[in-house]
Amino acid sequence: MKYDFDEIIVRKGTDCVKYDDLQGVFGRTDLLPMWVADMDFRTPKFVVDAIRQRLDHEVLGYTLPCESWYENIIQWVGRRHNMQVKKEEIGFVPGIVRGIAFAVNCFTQPSDKVMVQTPVYHPFFLVTEHNHREVVYNSLEVHDGQVHINFDSFEQKIQGCKLFILCNPHNPGGRVWTLEELQRIAEICERNGTKVISDEIHADLTLPGYEHHSYSTVSEAAREHSITFMAPSKAFNMPGLSSSYSLIFNRDMREKFYAYMEASELSMGNMFAYLSCAAAYEHGEDWLKQMLAYVQGNIDYTEQYLQANIPSISMLKPQASYLVFLDCRKLNLTQEKLVDLFVEKAHLALNDGTMFGHEGKGFMRLNVGCPRSILHRALTLLAQAVG
Repeated sequence: MKYDFDEIIVRKGTDCVKYDDLQGVFGRTDLLPMWVADMDFRTPKFVVDAIRQRLDHEVLGYTLPCESWYENIIQWVGRRHNMQVKKEEIGFVPGIVRGIAFAVNCFTQPSDKVMVQTPVYHPFFLVTEHNHREVVYNSLEVHDGQVHINFDSFEQKIQGCKLFILCNPHNPGGRVWTLEELQRIAEICERNGTKVISDEIHADLTLPGYEHHSYSTVSEAAREHSITFMAPSKAFNMPGLSSSYSLIFNRDMREKFYAYMEASELSMGNMFAYLSCAAAYEHGEDWLKQMLAYVQGNIDYTEQYLQANIPSISMLKPQASYLVFLDCRKLNLTQEKLVDLFVEKAHLALNDGTMFGHEGKGFMRLNVGCPRSILHRALTLLAQAVG
């Protein structure tokens, strides 16, 4: 089946954050939204059909996880990510950010040190701070058009940290970490007695030519000292369903985390979270392949447009996901002036790079998970604003 990713779907007025919270976040509504990390593509029909079919029963009672949820997760991660998973190693979590917060509270105490690598998805350090843990920042380095780990700094700063939160693949940089990099992380964390939370929500958005390595697969040590969070939400454009899950292979860690979740009645999802995930993983291979090819086309289009029309702005070319970190440092603007350029002059809503950490100064994050005509309009507005 050929899917149509050029279709323009009106989302405004559906209470979606991306369109309907512009006033609250940017102070105006006349912006083209290219910020929140969901896509403007139609959620796949096989996911929507699974929800419709369940609604036809017309009794929405208390619901167990369906067996197809377990089965399809096991088959999906085994087929796509070389993970050997048993049913008891899978646990429901109502969203990955929430899962990270639960893991921080489960495996650390107030004032314990937790390390993150910035620039990074901001809830990593926000939920850690808000739960009264000490955040240790290890700055990623930008060179050769990608983010890179300074392992000398990593090895120094990880000392004394109870947890390290890994973004794998990386957001906002779009980096797919290599097997060697992940193995080195695992060796250092094992030597320092540091547990690892691996956020792999972007794993299924790994672009052609790159291979995602789930952290738990890179060594026995990594498998035993980590908790992995995954979800179909980014890949199949269904984040509103909160259909995330944990994979924990160490029995002691698993039992401790499950006990923590069950103590607050957090371990059960709603029926739509289970069946939508099962449907996406059972029927989604071809849709995902076509969507990733379209997104790759959008990324290539963005790169070519910038080079031809806005050479003062470059990009960290993503190896995974539809999020592009724009390098605007050659404009020589303060961050305030840079944001003003995008919002007030270009009438675009993007993410301010500094929300991901101070290392994001001079950067803006662009979401290209949209019809190409919308992307062209956004880039044209930007070109006109830069002049």
